[in-house]
Amino acid sequence: MARGSNGTAAILQDLLYTLGTITVRRMFGGAGVYCNGVIFALINDDVTFFKADGVSIPAFEAEGMGPFTYETKLGQRGIMSYWQLPDRLCDEPDELVEWARRAVSVSLSAQSKPKPKSKPKPKQKPKT
Repeated sequence: MARGSNGTAAILQDLLYTLGTITVRRMFGGAGVYCNGVIFALINDDVTFFKADGVSIPAFEAEGMGPFTYETKLGQRGIMSYWQLPDRLCDEPDELVEWARRAVSVSLSAQSKPKPKSKPKPKQKPKT
């Protein structure tokens, strides 16, 4: 969606109202898009990204879309599980709703999975 973040957010809210309450919160220079309190999309630099998983990623790839990436503190590229939404979906509201419904489902599924526990830090030997 090649419009300003506020415009993009408003368009998403208008087109996706049938899914539930669509809200947008500013975060990290962009915005998170939520459905009934569940984040399912990001808006960054006027581009919309939907949450994806192994089942839905091929649809994004078939459209020539890629994942959301960002630069880490170490100068490397980080990749998230959000994929760029094809612009053509702005003209296909029913299909857009289906893509959004899948993204919400992926987010809900990810929330229900137990998060891996972080490894305990090794104990330091006492200095003598």
